[in-house]
Amino acid sequence: MTVPLPAPLSVLDLAPIPSGGSAGDALRNTLDLARRAEEFGYRRYWLAEHHFAAGVASSAPAVLITLVAAATSRIRVGSGAVQLGHQTPLAVVEQFGLIDALHPGRLDLGLGRSGQRRAELAGGSDPGAPGAPGGRDASVRPAGGKGSRATARPAESSVVGGLLIPPPFDWSALAKSPQLSFQASLLQQPGAQTPDFAEQVDDIIAFLRGTYVTPEGLTAHAVPGEGADVQLWILGSSGGQSAQAAGERGLPFAANYHVSPATVLEAVEAYREAFKPSEVLAEPYVIVSADVVVAEDDATAAELAAPYGLWVRSIRSGQGAIPYPSPEQAEAHVWSEADRALVADRTDTQFIGSPETVAERLRVLQRVTGADELLVTTITHEHADRVRSYELLAEVWQAHAPVR
Repeated sequence: MTVPLPAPLSVLDLAPIPSGGSAGDALRNTLDLARRAEEFGYRRYWLAEHHFAAGVASSAPAVLITLVAAATSRIRVGSGAVQLGHQTPLAVVEQFGLIDALHPGRLDLGLGRSGQRRAELAGGSDPGAPGAPGGRDASVRPAGGKGSRATARPAESSVVGGLLIPPPFDWSALAKSPQLSFQASLLQQPGAQTPDFAEQVDDIIAFLRGTYVTPEGLTAHAVPGEGADVQLWILGSSGGQSAQAAGERGLPFAANYHVSPATVLEAVEAYREAFKPSEVLAEPYVIVSADVVVAEDDATAAELAAPYGLWVRSIRSGQGAIPYPSPEQAEAHVWSEADRALVADRTDTQFIGSPETVAERLRVLQRVTGADELLVTTITHEHADRVRSYELLAEVWQAHAPVR
């Protein structure tokens, strides 16, 4: 069996706010980490979009991307992802066209259904869950290629080629939260209706190419934006509409092992099955994300990663991401069995350890998913520990990379 060469590494940053810190601290840390990631040799630096979270400062990715692009010179900068449920295609293209005008040839525009999913969850369904609209409840194949034996979503954890695949998270309790419905209403104008995701993607492509026209023959042009040298990506957590839209349009696709480890294999498989060559890509291109904490040894890494479960618990309970706890705060928390079950799929699939330990687990993730690139997201309470984690990983990863 041929062992794949190490895939390029990239960074996903949420601009986490640590307990005792401020949004300003988080944003300054993001700018510092972006500069360091460029020095360490990471390919991309993506910023997420999150709202109503006391522990996350990345609520306006276009603004933050502008700051990061200005603070760096070579690394690609982009969104992971813009939530299309909250903005029009024209607004998105104008924002990224403006950034491209100042930093040409370095932008990645990642698009996601997260905004639509928030509204759908508020209405009682999760498009990434079995049986939900837009979901993929049929049997799927592991990403081992054509002819692999069909398997359904697991009811229990399984291991595929060394990669842990936990059962899918049950969103039904969170979907009943009045707070979720209230938040969804604040992110859109009263009475606004979000168009179909694939139609929005097509509109963005048309605005970028300067080919936007209505059925009646009316045209519109995004200035700035039209002709911008922006690389378009679609992010997805399942084999639903996002994976299908990316494949059918021949766009690169980002699959979220760190958000939804249970469905990463179906996501990449659905994308590859739907893929049609385009002027952008002749073959499918997949980036896969992972939660990672690296330290000099396994024990130190485990200590730094200890707050992660408590942070995920705040998200899964409907509270919203709290300021990232310290290891001492995490140790003081008394866990119930229900709490542990709430976060198990995320804590069990976080890659924690020494550089060699984490690198081996990332190689497994690359091999099993067939990833062309890996997207690493690391959160620790202390900024210096986060920077060091990325540095140690880059060093060990590059040591196994071929000389160019």
